[in-house]
Amino acid sequence: MDGTPHIATRPLIDAFGRRIRYLRLSVTDRCDLRCRYCMKARPEFLPKSEVLSLEELEQVASAFIARGVTKIRVTGGEPLVRRDVMTLIERLGTRIGSGLDELCLTTNATRLAEFAPRLAAAGVKRINVSLDTLDADAYRTLTRGGDLARTLDGIAAAKAAGRKIKINTVALKDTNAASLPGLIEWAHGEGHDVTLIEVMPMGEVEANRFDQFLPLDAVRRDLEARWTLTELPDATGGPARYVRVGETGGRLGFITPLTSNFCAGCNRVRVTCTGELNACLGRDGSFDLKAALRSGGPAALDTLLDAAMAAKPEAHDFRIGETGSSGASRDMARTGG
Repeated sequence: MDGTPHIATRPLIDAFGRRIRYLRLSVTDRCDLRCRYCMKARPEFLPKSEVLSLEELEQVASAFIARGVTKIRVTGGEPLVRRDVMTLIERLGTRIGSGLDELCLTTNATRLAEFAPRLAAAGVKRINVSLDTLDADAYRTLTRGGDLARTLDGIAAAKAAGRKIKINTVALKDTNAASLPGLIEWAHGEGHDVTLIEVMPMGEVEANRFDQFLPLDAVRRDLEARWTLTELPDATGGPARYVRVGETGGRLGFITPLTSNFCAGCNRVRVTCTGELNACLGRDGSFDLKAALRSGGPAALDTLLDAAMAAKPEAHDFRIGETGSSGASRDMARTGG
């Protein structure tokens, strides 16, 4: 691969003075699960010809590192289903300490047992795992066929490899609301942080978003009736707000795009597996990095990054109501989780 470092230039700063230090880089829109809040039962995946090569993904990552991005999270879809994805991850791992401070992964953990040792060797220290329930039957229903035991085995393997695990849980009305305390207790008992996330209106998922939506302010009130929650000053530049749960000792985050806007401190952008730069998760509109890269190389990429910074909106447009929802038309799997 062409991993030649770019010459460091000016940082990425949007029109609202926010400095972009974090890239979420999707390597595939494909996934081995079919979560009901994420995609249709029979999604139409992109043809491989439209997806960036591993070499091109590395070039894109290098362009961002040159502009001051210090953290990259590899996402999907499910990133570990992409053939030879570890080649890219290992190449990006060589940049840690040379512009890149941290390389992370988001996964559903179905293949994590297989890859945990190589991920550790590549320098991936933190892994986010999407897990919404510890009930095997509910998990199978929610994911349309997933095997909970396989996911738990993957989490255990990553823990054994010394990786820091954070459990990401989408709060879903009538699906996992009652079981959230048990999941939090389990995760904290295993030494894992947990972040609860409100469902986001992205794409068509064959379900009514209002019927899925569980506001986290209500969840927090229920948890406060059970436990002692102490606010933490932890600031990652991301959307989560954190508390310490006194009775478990663990850290719990809340991501609330609908009940409490989190955009003021946004420090990130997303690049899809086709090279579309999405400056905002919750709005449509993108910049074609693939076309720029293939027609003009690093210089054209650099120019397009400036255009994206100028156009990055101040806030997302997520709304959910009984009469309809608004957000991004692309689904989360294609956007990059």
